[in-house]
Amino acid sequence: MTEIELELLEKAKILVEALPYIRKFYGKTFVIKYGGAAQKEIQLKNSFAQDIVLLNFIGIRTIVVHGGGPKITELMKRLGKEPSFVHGHRVTDRETMEIVEMVLGGVINKEIVQLINSHGGKAIGLTGKDGNLIKAKKKHIKINEEETDIGFVGEIEDIATEILENLQRDSFIPVIAPIGFDKQGNSYNINADTVASSIAVAMGAEKLILLTDVKGIADEKGNHIPTLKIDESLKLIEEKVISGGMIPKVYACLNALTGGVKKTHIIDGRIPHSLLLEIFTKKGIGTEIIL
Repeated sequence: MTEIELELLEKAKILVEALPYIRKFYGKTFVIKYGGAAQKEIQLKNSFAQDIVLLNFIGIRTIVVHGGGPKITELMKRLGKEPSFVHGHRVTDRETMEIVEMVLGGVINKEIVQLINSHGGKAIGLTGKDGNLIKAKKKHIKINEEETDIGFVGEIEDIATEILENLQRDSFIPVIAPIGFDKQGNSYNINADTVASSIAVAMGAEKLILLTDVKGIADEKGNHIPTLKIDESLKLIEEKVISGGMIPKVYACLNALTGGVKKTHIIDGRIPHSLLLEIFTKKGIGTEIIL
């Protein structure tokens, strides 16, 4: 066989390997948290958008939830506000909340929508205020048994799925900024992993996929772990093998699994087409967390 024929044969094998997964996931909902390097580098932005469009073309319904912390910090500093964090939460006064809404609900959300649409998709941008999607309340945290006010940081009370179901029915791809609201009309900044997890549960999703800037979860020796069960994940947190920013991602996965989501994945968004590689190959590229 010629070199070109061998190359074409290899492509055919990839398609054949993907076929059982395409059949299995047709008509299912995947909720994808989009962030990290995949949200910054132009090549990764384009490969992510292409992955989302392809998934929808083959009948997999995707919902994208995005973060945007670095851009919020950047704009705050340009406006003369110094960012402050408590236990990983951005202290969010009213002025900071306005910046959060501008960056997440405006700049970043519309950029992602435009990117997906430029590759042939039908994306539409939302915040939690649209269609009463994310009802929230003020998050209370304690430090040394003392309650600390971190401003307009929220936790989710309810997800109204009707708007998402209607959009999916018309083949739209919802792109959601993690902003909620309360009965008084206050806006709240909510962790994007938490929002993605809660939406996955509310929509009865097949998968929750979190894009990160690491290969997935590693053991105490630094070796990549392809599959983890819930109890194993909790043990690694207790032993401080899983630490820092990975902890809320693991808890988001645990929340999704106990809420009925079939599988959760933490994958490396720095790899082009990471979604396709995780979903449609036997080995995958990240860590799947299962019950």
